[in-house]
Amino acid sequence: MQSPITPFLWFDTEAEDAANFYTSVFPNSSIVAVTHYGEAGPRPAGMVMTVAFELNGQRFTALNAGPEPKFNHAVSFVINCKSQDEVDRYWESLTDGGQEVACGWLTDRFGLSWQVVPEGLIELITDADPERAQRATEAMLSMTKLDLEAVRRAADGVAATS
Repeated sequence: MQSPITPFLWFDTEAEDAANFYTSVFPNSSIVAVTHYGEAGPRPAGMVMTVAFELNGQRFTALNAGPEPKFNHAVSFVINCKSQDEVDRYWESLTDGGQEVACGWLTDRFGLSWQVVPEGLIELITDADPERAQRATEAMLSMTKLDLEAVRRAADGVAATS
């Protein structure tokens, strides 16, 4: 069943490039439809107007609408990862041409913000033991790409090894 909410992403001219990139990064993903501007404009006739695509079952639409506005960190997409290998793979793919930020956040080559989060992180930083949760949170806040085992060791009070 298709979600009733579809993220709609505004690009200048990169909608198709972005959709192709994202569908190459996420499994079970594809371009669904591409539309083009006609003679009525407001962009040149024949230019890609929209690209409908799916990322692992989630529908998105990308629009080539002009250089403003730009993406910012006020909106991001969370990737919930089942393993550290999955965290590493998404991190490597999405930071290629992009920028590492902090605490599992990154900005990809198109300026879109993502959070790459390992399964189990939320349980550690919200642990019923406030000291354990504090240690886990401090460890997470010191990281760029998240490392669940390092957060778990910190939560357990185990010193980091070099």
